[in-house]
Amino acid sequence: MDVPEIERKLGIEVYATKSAGFEGVIRKRLEDFVVEEILVGGEMGSVTPSERPSRFGRYLVCVLVKRNWDTLLAIRAVARQLRIDAERIGFAGIKDTNAVTAQHISLYGVRPEEVERVKIRGIDVYPVRYADEKISTKLLFGNHFTLVIRSISLEKDKIVKLVDATIDELLALGGVPNFFGHQRFGTVRPVTHLVGKAIVKGDLEAAAFAFLACPSEFEHPAARKARERLGETRNFKEALSSFPASLEYERLMLGHLVYSRNDFLGAFKKLPLKLRELFVQAYQSFLFNMFLSERVRRGMGLNEVHLGDFVVFFDENGLPSAEGEKATVETVSKLGKAVKKGNACIAVPLVGAKQPLSDGVQGEIERKILEKEDVKSEDFRRVVMPEIGKSGRLRAVLAPLIKFVVDKPIVDRLDANRCELRLRFVLPKGSYATVPLREFMKPQNPIEAGF
Repeated sequence: MDVPEIERKLGIEVYATKSAGFEGVIRKRLEDFVVEEILVGGEMGSVTPSERPSRFGRYLVCVLVKRNWDTLLAIRAVARQLRIDAERIGFAGIKDTNAVTAQHISLYGVRPEEVERVKIRGIDVYPVRYADEKISTKLLFGNHFTLVIRSISLEKDKIVKLVDATIDELLALGGVPNFFGHQRFGTVRPVTHLVGKAIVKGDLEAAAFAFLACPSEFEHPAARKARERLGETRNFKEALSSFPASLEYERLMLGHLVYSRNDFLGAFKKLPLKLRELFVQAYQSFLFNMFLSERVRRGMGLNEVHLGDFVVFFDENGLPSAEGEKATVETVSKLGKAVKKGNACIAVPLVGAKQPLSDGVQGEIERKILEKEDVKSEDFRRVVMPEIGKSGRLRAVLAPLIKFVVDKPIVDRLDANRCELRLRFVLPKGSYATVPLREFMKPQNPIEAGF
């Protein structure tokens, strides 16, 4: 089955299932895409407020509920209202923008009554407890998703058959391919990995213009026109006056370049550290997607260990451990049995300065793709912004669908001539809900489908 061109540009070049999709649209309403964060130990961020904690401690743990907000911008907005530095707010993960999301944050030296005075449209913050440790990615288990797919044109019984067929294939596979989803690269304007590649290659001018001046047919016309104009004129002062206020990050860079025209390093340093890290991470993600796509294309299997594959075991929380073991002639059988029993999984490198590539056939795949991209592992060490250089790590090739529940299709409450379908499931941290959704829907145009 053909994969849309926009996904191919993100390195997602294959489907894991052969069943037909039923198309449809997600995110027709904001409430159709709800994400609730789960910490290690099972604590889940809820969109419903809880009681105020009764004692004082070093970190006040709150749940941040946001609607149609970028995570980093939401954190900055909360920090401004609390009159604290954004660095005093800890969080575990970046959540979807076009969604209702609930996630944990920790506030250093802030009291509940101060939090209750925060008033920001589309954002609610409520305290839940105190802690001696700030919220960070090491405390994150995953996310619980409640999703509604609308505008399905098929009959209800046909939808059920297609869903069942896809589920059967995914169960046989052991999960879904752990691709990085569309939002990792910018859903409407997928350029984050292009910026990252230019940074890795040391070309900050190219990186800046990829971020500022690369337009997308799917973004707002005013933004698209402003980017096109900047690409033609390279006039930063004119661009600063024409870029919409909503493009806050771009305007931060432009404001610097107006006065320091060739200081692209200084311009990037106007951006939050987390965002700058995302650029390089997005390029790592693109390469991973390419590695994984080629493995699937070659029919190697995602739960079948081959010589040279990395295998990682699950920790006490059910998450893949950081360390991997490479399958050799002596260990391939043992590691294969561990994967079949569900105690371990195959992993593929996120390219970095300290992460070795695979060996065997998987290693050949990785080396050929890196050669085509004209990039080397050590390039990630020589990044001109050392604070965002990446050492690399391993990432599981499969993401388990946990507590998967699908309701019976009903008449679409927004369109009586179509059907809607509600799904609920948990994915471990770092995995994307749009990846299993694309296996069920197989949309011809992911943008129009709400991806």
